[in-house]
Amino acid sequence: MYTIRKVSREEATVIHHLGTEVYYTTYTAILSPAQIDFMLRKNYSPEAIQQSMLNGQDFYLIFQQEIQPLGFMALQKKSEDILRIEKLYLLKSSQGLGLGKKLIDFAVEKARELNCSVVELNVNRGNKAYYFYLKQGFQVMKEVDIPYYDYVLDDYVMQRLVR
Repeated sequence: MYTIRKVSREEATVIHHLGTEVYYTTYTAILSPAQIDFMLRKNYSPEAIQQSMLNGQDFYLIFQQEIQPLGFMALQKKSEDILRIEKLYLLKSSQGLGLGKKLIDFAVEKARELNCSVVELNVNRGNKAYYFYLKQGFQVMKEVDIPYYDYVLDDYVMQRLVR
C-alpha cells in the first residue's frame, strides 16, 4: 500500500535527504560532479526547499505504508491553465514499481481540482525519465537551453493534456 501526502515546511530535511540520494543516481552519467554538487546546494538544501515552498511549490512524499518515503514531487500552478511538476524523483530501488505513474496520476488529479487543462514539466534531454513521461502521455512542446548560473540546463518542455 502506497500513500501520497503533502510535506510540511518542517519536513524539508526529508526532501533534502531524498533529493541528495536520487540526484546522484539520476545525474552522475549526465552532469559533471561540480554541477551536481552546485544543483544540490542551490536547490536541495533544507533552506532552499523551504524557500520553494514559500514561493508556491507544494511538495508531496510517496510512502510505502506511511513508513518509508520512496520519492517526492513538487507541484506549482504556473498559470490559469498550467500545473507544473517542478520535481519528481524516486529512489532507484523504487523505480519500476508503478510509483512514478501514481505520482503523475496524482498531479493530473490536482490539475483537475485547480481547473488546469495542462500538466507541464521539464526533463533533462539526457535523462531516461524522458521515455517514462512519453509513456504517461506527455509530448515534447519544445527544446530549451536555460542558462543557470555557470551551467546550461538542456531540457525538453513536455506537456500532457488533462482530460
